[in-house]
Amino acid sequence: MYIAQSKRKENIAEYILYLWQLEDLLRALQFSPEAIYSQLVAPHTHISEADKQTMFLWYMDIVNLLREEGKEQNGHLEHTLHLINDLNNLHLQLLKLPVGEKYRKVYATIIPEIPSLRSKLNNKDINDIELFFRTLYAVMLYHIKGDKTKEKDISDVINLISPVIAELADMYKKVERGEIDLFKE
Repeated sequence: MYIAQSKRKENIAEYILYLWQLEDLLRALQFSPEAIYSQLVAPHTHISEADKQTMFLWYMDIVNLLREEGKEQNGHLEHTLHLINDLNNLHLQLLKLPVGEKYRKVYATIIPEIPSLRSKLNNKDINDIELFFRTLYAVMLYHIKGDKTKEKDISDVINLISPVIAELADMYKKVERGEIDLFKE
């Protein structure tokens, strides 16, 4: 909970990937309240019992959302998908507006690789930003699993997508905080 709050304030991309990882972790724990408490809450010995209860209820709220949205087995919460759509809308604006000059240069480096990424993920119906997030998440899972056969692909993908997502997340934070006006010349 505290990690998610911090990530949400500082980096929207890390926040989304963190929540996706948390969804899978909760599934691995089979949504068991006992397992969630013992694995995710109890180890936080530095916080009060009241804070532990708040943290536990936050995890259970995510469990309930996954169930309500029918995503017990797979899929991602609508909340994160809406954030990705917000990022995609910003992406589209940055491709057109003067304030997006730096972003366009970074994004241009990945354009030739997009068809290959779509082919590897076998998903032609999602926007580029969701494609990048799904690719980064797949890479993260390969890394966690220690899949050495994918090591070269992993570094290549990270080197291409990370700068694009990092720049987009930075612009999102600045727009959200009012530090940048998209429509200012």
